[in-house]
Amino acid sequence: MSALEPTRRGTLGTDVPVASGERTVLVTGGAGFIGSHLTRALLARGDSVLVLDDLSTGRLANLADLADHPRLQVMVGDVRDAELTHRLTSGADLVYHLAAVVGVQLVVDDALNTIRTNVRGTETVLDAAASAGVPVLLTSTSEVYGKCVSLPAREDDDVLLGASRNSRWSYAASKLVDEMLALAYHRQSGLPIVVVRLFNTVGPRQTGRYGMVVPRFVSAALAGVDLPVHGDGLQSRSFLHVADALEALLGLADCPQANGAVVNVGGSTEVTIIELAQRVLQRVGRPMHQIRFVPYEEAYSAGFEDVRRRVADTTRLEGLIGWSARLGLDDIIDDVAADVAAYAEPVSTLN
Repeated sequence: MSALEPTRRGTLGTDVPVASGERTVLVTGGAGFIGSHLTRALLARGDSVLVLDDLSTGRLANLADLADHPRLQVMVGDVRDAELTHRLTSGADLVYHLAAVVGVQLVVDDALNTIRTNVRGTETVLDAAASAGVPVLLTSTSEVYGKCVSLPAREDDDVLLGASRNSRWSYAASKLVDEMLALAYHRQSGLPIVVVRLFNTVGPRQTGRYGMVVPRFVSAALAGVDLPVHGDGLQSRSFLHVADALEALLGLADCPQANGAVVNVGGSTEVTIIELAQRVLQRVGRPMHQIRFVPYEEAYSAGFEDVRRRVADTTRLEGLIGWSARLGLDDIIDDVAADVAAYAEPVSTLN
């Protein structure tokens, strides 16, 4: 295992040595919601962790309690920076590539940056990993299924996206290209790859600022304002607690049979958005009428297309690592509510 020159950036302290763990793992987007949870899990099992994050949506505050950890190194930078990404990757034994533009609001507002960050960033990471011979777990998204031609969504299903003029689909298209790049590197250069399609992963430290519906609903409920439900509220999703998602991410990276595979990681129980809003109000003890319906054109722009239903088929994941979700929707809401109450995130009315 090669060593990386130890430098800790940002607010996490001055330069300190990085001790040798069982492995050195690079986590791109490691200061984000899922990335910060993954970083903790890797440190807890004895790995050394290199975090690369441009802080566009990630926050150093997500890792502040780890500021003095001897096996953590945080670099503030962009995955599109080829020199930096190659240098970090050459010092790693495994790469978790989570860095991406996330959140419906950000995607709709800035499709150009979405495409550039997701595609160029992923190509840079894959090129660095192939050059160094380092395995990669790439996190993709259930958004690649588009309008979901069949349900529950299976990894080998066809995908159906909307018209290219609708920026809502730029995220799905860019992540689908990411998957194709990863699988092409696997086939043509032998790079060990696992592609994970995450479905609506939720938990503490997730912000509602960029459109994530559960923390946005919880924040509104705790603040005593109406929960903004877009459209008629009958669109449905399946939600997964971040703790269950972490079990899958850790297990798949260590599963030889997953090499070269695309794997769904998500919940299997559908809930409509109106039902979700009602469940949130019930769990935090607020009046059930505290809901406001918002037309899509008011929340986003004219022509916005939503997906009516999305739910994961996790048969492949279960077969590979014996995984099953342990936590349900009430656990998700309760944990998010405790987190929001503790940190008092400002309420946003946007999806």
